[in-house]
Parts: sequence; C-alpha cells; structure tokens
Amino acid sequence: MTTAYIGLGSNLGDRLGYLRAAVAALQARGVSVVSASSVFENDALGPPQPPYLNAVVSVSTSVPPQELLSALKAIEHDLGRQHTERWGPREIDLDLLLYGDELIDEPGLTVPHPEMTKRSFVLLPLLEIAPDLDLPSGEPASAFLERDPQGIAKVGAL
Repeated sequence: MTTAYIGLGSNLGDRLGYLRAAVAALQARGVSVVSASSVFENDALGPPQPPYLNAVVSVSTSVPPQELLSALKAIEHDLGRQHTERWGPREIDLDLLLYGDELIDEPGLTVPHPEMTKRSFVLLPLLEIAPDLDLPSGEPASAFLERDPQGIAKVGAL
C-alpha cells in the first residue's frame, strides 16, 4: 500500500458539500481515506471569482498513480465539474499532490504536484495532517510554507 495525498478545492455552489462528496466518492472507489485536514478558506488565484474552500486528505492505496489520477478526474466529472477556463471557478478540484516517495513526470501527471510548494492553501492543510512530511526530494514540506500566510483561514472540518 502507498500513502498518497490529495488536494481538494471548491468555490462554486455548496463548497463544503462538494468536498465531502469527493471524500465519500474516494471511499466508494476503494481508496481508503486515512486522515483529513481541516477545511481552509482562501481567496482565489486567477480571474475574479468566489473564495475557495480547500482541504487535503491522505489515502492508502494500491492503485497505481495514473489510475488514481483517472479516478480523481472521474469523481470531478461525476460531481459536475465544468472545465471552462484555466484557474477559473469550479465545483470541485482534485489534485494528486504526492504518491509515496515517487517522482513522476509523465504526460498528464507530474508528482509532486508542480505548484504545491508555491501554494500555502495546499501546504497548510497538508502539514496539518503530516507535519513532518518530507518531499521526494528529501526537503521538508514545511520549508516551503510562508510564515503566517495572508488570506487563508481555517473554517471547519470535513
């Protein structure tokens, strides 16, 4: 079994409902959710749009990384995600952040997620559930988190 970390985000409709539905859909697909972070709210990147709710879950899986990514995309589709514009608003967004200690660079899949270390709204929830996490490069994930990042607030639980 491999431990993977999945980022969840939503800024349209019932944002918390979408996050919770995504976690339930992972479980229904046989991906065992081991732990879930708190839910954080933050301003959106990209074009003007509503704020996001974000969280991270750790999962234990035997599903290979490409298949796990396919499952994440299927869950997004099943929950009604509309792909309208890059960095635009979305009902649900699921990102494969880390897959064990693997470095993956394949068409359609890069792990660790290439933007992960630049986004406090990913690092805060990730480090909440894995405070001593080292990236596959050997660097501590905590080294990338800015001190007291602005515009991000803990708002609840999954």
